[in-house]
Amino acid sequence: MILVMVLWVVVLMTALVAVVSHASRLEMKVATSSADEVRCKWACRAGMEMAIGLLNEDLRDTDCLLDLWSDNAEDLNDVPLERCVYSVRVTDEAGKLNVNTATREQLMGLPYMESEIVDAILDWRDGDANPRGEGAEVGYYENLPFAYTIRNGPFKTIRELLAVKGMTKDFLYGEDSNLNGMLDYTEMDGELTPPMDNGDDYLDKGWIAFLTCYSYEKNVDAEGQARVNINQANEQQLQRQLSLSEGHARWIVENRGGGFQSVGDLLTNNSPEKPQQGSGNSNNQAQPIDRQTFAGIVDKITISGEERIPGKININTAPKEVLAALLGGNDQADQLAENILSERSTSLYGFQTIADLLSVSSMTVARFKNIANLVTVRSDVFTVRCFATADVSKATLQTECVVDRGADPITILYWYQGANY
Repeated sequence: MILVMVLWVVVLMTALVAVVSHASRLEMKVATSSADEVRCKWACRAGMEMAIGLLNEDLRDTDCLLDLWSDNAEDLNDVPLERCVYSVRVTDEAGKLNVNTATREQLMGLPYMESEIVDAILDWRDGDANPRGEGAEVGYYENLPFAYTIRNGPFKTIRELLAVKGMTKDFLYGEDSNLNGMLDYTEMDGELTPPMDNGDDYLDKGWIAFLTCYSYEKNVDAEGQARVNINQANEQQLQRQLSLSEGHARWIVENRGGGFQSVGDLLTNNSPEKPQQGSGNSNNQAQPIDRQTFAGIVDKITISGEERIPGKININTAPKEVLAALLGGNDQADQLAENILSERSTSLYGFQTIADLLSVSSMTVARFKNIANLVTVRSDVFTVRCFATADVSKATLQTECVVDRGADPITILYWYQGANY
């Protein structure tokens, strides 16, 4: 009897030890996971601060994909920090079409874009209640099973597009569901695991890679000085502030009529490459602006009185898809976009002014005029994404923020942590 009782006690103690041990292991895993989540949180914060520091120290005269905020694998990839590693990806918002200013033709030029969605986007951002052909206004959204109100104003965040009629996550994010810019295993396995993909070895990006609602350009030159409005300045101001000859200044005043519609209007199809002989300051005859003079002043002139011009696209950072959409979205525009990418790759720091586009093969003066007011070589707003992974538990965390370095100090326009798309 005593032996049996002892054996039962041993069995009960063994069971108790097993239960306690299992509970302890679970608590240890939970504690480790919680600690690793905290590590990842602050690793993401460290990555964000590093990226903001690089953006703050970056020279502002031009921005291109070879700047340290973009081309800096040593400081931005797999950085170890207290039993975890983090990677940072910085994206220039000026390298995208601004959904608040893009025309219908430009939006239709994006890959796989549908006219129904374009009309719905335009209806969402306009201020009236008149739906376009395939669009939707207040009545559509208020009669949904889960009703909500249409914005009828500018998009505040790019993910607001998901509220637009016809828009889906597959359209917006494409195969890059975690927005890390890499083709992960789950993004190339077909229908086995989300997201839906075609199973090939190419990363099909969604429209979020080509659209923004944050981009703008300060109406200043590379040195931060206010630009000269060529529609308002008189001859003396043009000569003094732009160092133009009397003949060039007079030509601008005499030919602006009701006002230039583009800075590119200073050029004509017959504009000479260099200043003509005898067109110095002593010559008071009106002289057409030559291309060399135009290249020297284009960053210092404007036709707008706005301090911030929304929607300008940085030709040094925009991908081919955005450039092609900007140029019209047809086969001819696609080839011209290829030529722009080829030309900018030959320069270490990309295009120095928008006038450099004139040296691109098949870029005519007429085409340049059409986009001169829409492009820039500088950027102020960037999206920073940080991905952190713990060494032990392999816990992961993503943080995303949109920063405006044009403000002083740098301003956070959008912040989200723990994103799992």
